[in-house]
Amino acid sequence: MNAYRALGALAAASVAALALSGCVAKSDVAASDSLTVTSTDGACDVSAATATSGTLAFEVKNEGAQVTEFYLLASDGLRIVGEVENIAPGASRTLTVVAQPGDYFTLCKPGMIGEGVGRTAFAVTGEAVAIDGEDAEQKQQAVNLYAAFVKDQVEQLVPAADEFVAAYESGQDEAAREQFPQVRAYYERIEPVAESLGDLDPRIDYREVDAVAEGLDWTGFHRIEKDLWAPAQDALNADGETPAWQDWAPSTPAERAAFGDQLVSDIAELNDYVHSDEFQTALEEQGIAGISNGAIGLLDEVATGKITGEEDWWSGTDLWDFQANVEGSKNAFEIVRDFASSTGDDGAALVDEIDAGYADLEAALSEFGSLSSGFVNYSQLTDADKRELTDLINALAEPLSQLTSTILE
Repeated sequence: MNAYRALGALAAASVAALALSGCVAKSDVAASDSLTVTSTDGACDVSAATATSGTLAFEVKNEGAQVTEFYLLASDGLRIVGEVENIAPGASRTLTVVAQPGDYFTLCKPGMIGEGVGRTAFAVTGEAVAIDGEDAEQKQQAVNLYAAFVKDQVEQLVPAADEFVAAYESGQDEAAREQFPQVRAYYERIEPVAESLGDLDPRIDYREVDAVAEGLDWTGFHRIEKDLWAPAQDALNADGETPAWQDWAPSTPAERAAFGDQLVSDIAELNDYVHSDEFQTALEEQGIAGISNGAIGLLDEVATGKITGEEDWWSGTDLWDFQANVEGSKNAFEIVRDFASSTGDDGAALVDEIDAGYADLEAALSEFGSLSSGFVNYSQLTDADKRELTDLINALAEPLSQLTSTILE
């Protein structure tokens, strides 16, 4: 983890699904293909599973007991194409999107927390359609979709961290070890957001060597990690010199409770921030350049921490973080790629080069596992494996470094 501070990262739409979305008046959607959505506390029923490309209107009625959200997700189930939030019980709101042909998912999130309910495949058929609207409007919608992605990731992080901490504090170490890399994936996709908030990221995600170097109390994920994977007698700290067992003792139950409660509190603070006007204002001030810089910054995270094996020093789960950082970086690129392509032949060629770089890196990483099925321990990678991944990171980093200047032309 480095000290990169730019707000950005994490896209919300793919090339095939870049869309303008928002809540509009009923009169504005009369000509749209209209679909009805019924959200309850346990279901998300959409009136049809297919639609024709173009402007779609999802009329969402909340018949549950909790405030809810509705999402249209891209085919990977991660990127947000459109969303509408804060739908009170008994209320209705409308989401409109310009949807390109492709495969999607629909999802509701009662309580606006967790993974949501009723995830269902949704297909759009027909021909590709042009995106109309002023350039400023398209850029604003890109920022809005990015904000929605960040909020969604943190909303899933909150309950996942609660479950992880509960296992850790109660001494269920095997369960906590299994959950550790999965919980961190939500955070790693949006890491630059927390890094922009002063001491919040150090409290959540600093490695021991970083905390010691800056004279900080060491808390967060990696402090808990060391409890869960107690260092062997011959292990060294991340500085490569200090014996890991020196001045080390497993945390007492009271200390575990303190570390766990602190992590839960810090993640709750992050959740409050990403749902605040301050967060939205910060994103709008940085605009699409902030998103582009986030793509670059998250790849830097991979190059400076994950590929070295120094991030998850005790657990060896660095490849989970690696994958999540790449997903965040790629998502950020995807939301601004059309802006880059529109600058001319050079911009289009740059986009093609970046596309190929992500594809090559993802293919190589998949040889070692996946987030859903698990990765091999980092210690199992050979020097040749690490060199190959490093070369692919560098090959992608070079064109990606040109992205921000290109979209601002």
